[in-house]
Amino acid sequence: LAACEVTDAGIAVPKVTLEAGQSEDAQQVSVGLQVLLLVTVLSLAPAIIVLTTGFTRIIVVLSLLRNAMGIPQLPPNQVLTGLALFLTLFVMFPTFEEINNVALEPFLRNEISQQDALDRGIVPLREFMFRQTRGNDLALFMSLADKPQPRTRDDIDTHILIPAFVISELKTAFQMGLFIFVPFLVIDVVIAATLISLGIFFLPPIVISLPFKVLLFILIDGWGLVSRSLVTSFL
Repeated sequence: LAACEVTDAGIAVPKVTLEAGQSEDAQQVSVGLQVLLLVTVLSLAPAIIVLTTGFTRIIVVLSLLRNAMGIPQLPPNQVLTGLALFLTLFVMFPTFEEINNVALEPFLRNEISQQDALDRGIVPLREFMFRQTRGNDLALFMSLADKPQPRTRDDIDTHILIPAFVISELKTAFQMGLFIFVPFLVIDVVIAATLISLGIFFLPPIVISLPFKVLLFILIDGWGLVSRSLVTSFL
């Protein structure tokens, strides 16, 4: 409950109080539960955004790229996470736009109920996850949930689709990261073999290979290639 308290200076200062007691109206209980549910959903929103969009694949690939170059401190975590977030927004924009058109705007215009908005809004997101999820991953979680063989996508529950989508994204991200590691690994091996052949045993190969890896990454426009590969991998 919110109220205004007048101070000695004549200024109205808002005051917030909490009151627990027996309710005489069932509507008050319903509204309170809805508020509690909304706060719970908002607290889980970051996890929902991470696990139901392309963010997982993008951040894993960018992290593997940073480790492959041999400079795990650069770019900083804030920069890497920010880049992954905006790439995710770029990839998910058609899906978010469809959710806005079919669910959010009609709900804000009071044309549909809250439940109808949720039912409509989950459809584009499920379609996106289905396109990126492997069939064997779906079959794995269907068997773990002891569900019968689905005839259509509508027979697959969302709580089964999400973990299947996540492990599919992780598998794709590590596959892309493996291809990123190979050229940098070749440079490390060549530099190490060269130092050994010259009899330089006490100089760490990373000291010599790091400038060459950075130079190679700049010459091939590495950030552009990685961003393009990540975006096109969702098409």
